[in-house]
Amino acid sequence: MDRVKPWGLALSALAAGPLAAQTAPPLAGAGAAPATCPGRAEAPERAPQVLELYTSEGCSSCPPADRWLAQFSGRSDVLPLAFHVTYWDRLGWPDRYADPLHTQRQTEVRDRLGARQLYTPQTVLEGRDWRGWWQGQALPRPATTAAPLALSLSGRGKAVDVELHPRPGAPLPARLQAFWAVSEDGHSTQVKAGENEGSLLRHAAVVRGYTPIPPQLLAPLHAGQPLRLSYTPPPASPGAGARRVVMVVADGESGRTVQAGVLACGG
Repeated sequence: MDRVKPWGLALSALAAGPLAAQTAPPLAGAGAAPATCPGRAEAPERAPQVLELYTSEGCSSCPPADRWLAQFSGRSDVLPLAFHVTYWDRLGWPDRYADPLHTQRQTEVRDRLGARQLYTPQTVLEGRDWRGWWQGQALPRPATTAAPLALSLSGRGKAVDVELHPRPGAPLPARLQAFWAVSEDGHSTQVKAGENEGSLLRHAAVVRGYTPIPPQLLAPLHAGQPLRLSYTPPPASPGAGARRVVMVVADGESGRTVQAGVLACGG
């Protein structure tokens, strides 16, 4: 594992209009036309396990973790998300998938868990640091109870809408957090400097357009009311294969998934 000393990163506030619409920040090198995401997808009754990998193309220990994560891409019971962080960029190879918001997210995970340092590769399963992949362990069994939220995603032109409905009699955590993201498979990079110089790295479930949702927008759910949010995903980044728009709702205290949905999205 590769460790660095943490530092603070500012998280910009996200504006939300009357319909709670959000637009992902633009991606460097992306095309001009936003992607369309036709169809509709219902989240499963039992929420998938969200599996986060914090990684970097500048980290020599990360390629095995990248390959391990790829096996979960496209599964319905596990939602893999590869967050490329920025703190390796200064050491010889700028990772084109890195984003300061990814580093901020990892910093928040570190602080919630009471850890002292950021490190890569870090795997976070259901909000907790999980290192079983180093020993070839299988993922722990998921929860068997139904999620307290029903969630559906649907395409609407260049936007994606999510509908969230609290299930009667199923209590929600006291504090909720949620985010949008686009997950992309099929990326590869010929690294020309840094610790992975000369390596061809392949990536799956690369997070692009990570967009946290202001917590106040989730308040109607605690009142037992349905909620509809809208999101405009960014264009496909160069070389992207399969793309998915992702919505994750989690317990703000533990990080455990409350519900999560995935919608296949064209480039």
